Amino acid sequence: MTKQVVVLGAGMVGVSVAWHLLKRGYAVTLIDRVPPGQETSFGNAGIIQREAVRPYAFPRDLTTLLRVLPNRAVDIRYRPSSVIRAARALLQYWHYSSDKHYRKLVPEYAALIMQSLDTHDEMIRSAGAEALIRKAGYLKLFRTQKALDEELTKTASDSALFGVEFDVLNRQQLAQREPSLSPSIVGAIHWKQPWTVTDPGALVEAYAADVKCKGGAIKHASLTGLTRQGSGWLIQTTKESLHADQVVMAMGPWSSYWLDQLGIQVPLFAKRGYHMHYACNKKVPLNHWLMDAEIGYLLAPMRAGVRLTTGAELTAVDAPVNESQLNAAEQVARSLYPLGERLDASPWKGGRPCLPDMKPMIGPAPDQKGLWLACGHGHQGFTLGPVTGKLLGQMIDEEHTDIDMHPYRVDRF
Repeated sequence: MTKQVVVLGAGMVGVSVAWHLLKRGYAVTLIDRVPPGQETSFGNAGIIQREAVRPYAFPRDLTTLLRVLPNRAVDIRYRPSSVIRAARALLQYWHYSSDKHYRKLVPEYAALIMQSLDTHDEMIRSAGAEALIRKAGYLKLFRTQKALDEELTKTASDSALFGVEFDVLNRQQLAQREPSLSPSIVGAIHWKQPWTVTDPGALVEAYAADVKCKGGAIKHASLTGLTRQGSGWLIQTTKESLHADQVVMAMGPWSSYWLDQLGIQVPLFAKRGYHMHYACNKKVPLNHWLMDAEIGYLLAPMRAGVRLTTGAELTAVDAPVNESQLNAAEQVARSLYPLGERLDASPWKGGRPCLPDMKPMIGPAPDQKGLWLACGHGHQGFTLGPVTGKLLGQMIDEEHTDIDMHPYRVDRF
């Protein structure tokens, strides 16, 4: 008898989980209040980041803390009320970001990142989504030689330990690739392995369409209840009630609310990001995805225009839009590259679901048989969705997993 699985959340992670479970012969229903790929997965920078073997740590050096504290930095902003509400999780985040703990967790994080291209490739081919993908890497720009040298020290280690591939570009070499950039940039690292996506939301939509082609059901409804019923689960939505043998929670930053209803406390907090599209300057088109490393934003030549993606804002997932961080990033970006006019009526916003030790939760929920978690991917849900789906499928079928899953267990906090 085919087992029924309901996957809650139709972002990159949830769609990828559904895809892999269908491949394993499960009857899968995917549920979200919006169409696939229209929340956080829609608005990211569109990079499958094979180079990102080091997660974003909490700043612990005094120089960075003093820079961030006035709340005017481009890369990090915060709302005091949200910091107070998330104080315990943020204190844990600070704790895990110490050199001692960070050195231990980097290989665990990298183990997931190193599988990102292969697992995306399988889904891209199946979905026929090759036209959305560019395989030319991206450029990380530096304004001072000191910052570039510090990055290269880490990069050399990452290359030896995790197979990260890169080139170093001086100012003249960079100018050959991007002639329109400001001369304030002293050099760049060309990350060679990452793939870029010209429309991130469309990639998730293509994966979701493949889910339907493989026999999966996709339902647009809001979750209103999740309870154990006998040996299975009752899932109540605004449109209907469903029964399933197993449930996968992949609702990103909204997962913590529903887990709390089941008595599962997780220190999940949100880092918000914003984006805006701009007209491309036809005389000097943008050729590459560009990260302005020391300022903290990214420019990407996408289908909808040049997308500017901001750094992180520590705030509640339902907080109103605050354009100050985007405006500050835009001001700096215009001095780097001649952006055209704004193309969107208002900024897009989305919440990155983060955990204090910077690793996702992938595995069974404690004391809740048949409930599986796939959330907390922080900045890399878009990159790690397919590998999460593959590994969770192996766990559900009680197979030997490709990597040790102990570091991602749900009850580790």
